[in-house]
Amino acid sequence: MDIFTTNTNQLIVNRKDFLSLSTKAAVFLGLSSAISCKNEIEEKTISLSNSKAKGTAFGLTAPKIDKVKVGIIGCGNRGQVLIQMFDWLVKNNDAEIIAVSDLRKEKTDKLNEHLQKTHNKTAQAYYGNPNEWKKLVDRDDIDLLIIATPWELHTPMAIYGMEKGKHVACEVPIAYNLEDCWKIIETAERTQKHCMMMENCCFNGEELWVLNMINQGVFGDLTHAEGAYIHDLRKHLLDEKYYEDQWRIKHHLNKDGNFYTTHGLGPISQYMDIGRGDTYDHVVSMSSREKSLSDAAKRAGINKFSNVKCGDMNTTMIKTKLGKSIMLQFDVHSGRPYDRLNTVVGTKAVHEGYPSKLYINEDELAWWGHKWLEKEKYNEYREKYNHPLWDKLKTQISDNSVGHGGMDFVMIYRLIKCLNKGLPLDINVYDSVLWSSITPLSELSVAQNSSSIKVPDFTGGTWKNKNTTEMLRNI
Repeated sequence: MDIFTTNTNQLIVNRKDFLSLSTKAAVFLGLSSAISCKNEIEEKTISLSNSKAKGTAFGLTAPKIDKVKVGIIGCGNRGQVLIQMFDWLVKNNDAEIIAVSDLRKEKTDKLNEHLQKTHNKTAQAYYGNPNEWKKLVDRDDIDLLIIATPWELHTPMAIYGMEKGKHVACEVPIAYNLEDCWKIIETAERTQKHCMMMENCCFNGEELWVLNMINQGVFGDLTHAEGAYIHDLRKHLLDEKYYEDQWRIKHHLNKDGNFYTTHGLGPISQYMDIGRGDTYDHVVSMSSREKSLSDAAKRAGINKFSNVKCGDMNTTMIKTKLGKSIMLQFDVHSGRPYDRLNTVVGTKAVHEGYPSKLYINEDELAWWGHKWLEKEKYNEYREKYNHPLWDKLKTQISDNSVGHGGMDFVMIYRLIKCLNKGLPLDINVYDSVLWSSITPLSELSVAQNSSSIKVPDFTGGTWKNKNTTEMLRNI
């Protein structure tokens, strides 16, 4: 999520030069600028899904790796956290950090300081120019590539890694335009290498608890869910040092949509068996006007960020093939408490997050008694349906609270254990691409006055096969 910057400014200038909506839409979709009609764009999107995706990476397994040798690209804010999540696994000989890479030596040094202090050894460091990371990937002694760089570098690094025979685990999003989504799918299917987007919220205690209740029938049939990334990032976006070269705010200056879909959408998709019996059908997206981020920039005297295109709040609605609805929100401009919503509505129960609340629909006709469970009854459900993974790893989770309350450790633990045992990963390449694709689709919808946009089938039709999410598998 933090460091490498190559040609971000040029990328923004190029986008700004697009003179028509049709050209913008074509760029999102990887199509010729000659396509000027929304219906043509949607038809082309559908045909691309039929011709490109084969579904051959679903349930992908690879030979067991007793000790997973890891290379990390991106040693900034996120890389500094992720390396700590490997400590327990390294001590237990399940994994080993072989090499690290970043533009800045001081950041690779910081990771190596941690490795020296914790494991009495260091990793080979690659730094100093934008292509140095390729030397890390080219090594023959690395099994797994961890990518924690700015968004625009995720796809090229992931593709290069798979082409060089590496499994890939990448920070969110795995891609942020549809052309890159297709490139990721094609490469993963051809190379038969794992390509997982590291959506840590899928591994959080609350989300796993809700998932377990859904699986055991507590919610009945699901009809609707709501997720969000509501997080006041103005201080970080405007800080000259927090995001290297302030790469993240540049997306807000020239685009409008939901740029960070997966924290809310990942868990919801697992609740709804998306890709395993159902999938997204179409998207409608709308943004509010922008005010909060540009005002903050003006108050701070940062005139270069006074004009912001991305609205303060984006609301995106998704309809699934089986008729379920999803509301997704994105707001990193406004001064409000952090919230992922985590709302799930079923025929028998409802959950809302932040704070977590549970309603059990015991009598459909007793409308006067509708209220959230009292604390004692809520705790009974929490204890009864707590995901066994959190009970199994409670000591390690407690020790790794720096990783977003433990969910980062659970994510890395599951990733490494799946590779150790030669099992399919909890989040596969189709999940990764589908969840990420909502960003360019939302941008396209916003730009077309909130038009309905069809979602491509990235799975080659395998989403129709009913399967249970791998997150419920005991490892």
